[in-house]
Amino acid sequence: MNDLEWVPQSCTLPTEERPLRVAEWDALFSERLTSLSRPQPLHLRLDLAGGEGVEGRVRDLVERESGCCSFFTFTTTPTGGLIRLDISVDQTHEAVLDALAARTTAAGEQR
Repeated sequence: MNDLEWVPQSCTLPTEERPLRVAEWDALFSERLTSLSRPQPLHLRLDLAGGEGVEGRVRDLVERESGCCSFFTFTTTPTGGLIRLDISVDQTHEAVLDALAARTTAAGEQR
C-alpha cells in the first residue's frame, strides 16, 4: 500500500504535509509501540512505552491529527509507565482504521 493511498478525501491536511505526518506516526509506533488490540471493529487500542516527553508528544500529534481528520476520536490515558491511545472512527471510516492498524503493526515490527 502506498504511504498515502489510504488517506481519505475528508482529510484536510495539505497534501504536501501528509508524508511528514505519516512519518511522525510511523516513528512513534516504531519507537514506542508495546501492544495493539482491536476491541471492536471501529476501535483500535495502542499501548505505547512511556518516558520523558512521550505523553506530550502523543498529545501534540493527536491534537494536530484531530484538526485535519475530524472523523477520528482519540483518547490518551497514561497508565503505569505506558501511554494508552484509543482511536475510534465511525462506520464510514472503518477502512481508514484498518489501514492505520496495518501501518501501526508494520512500524511496531521494526523495533
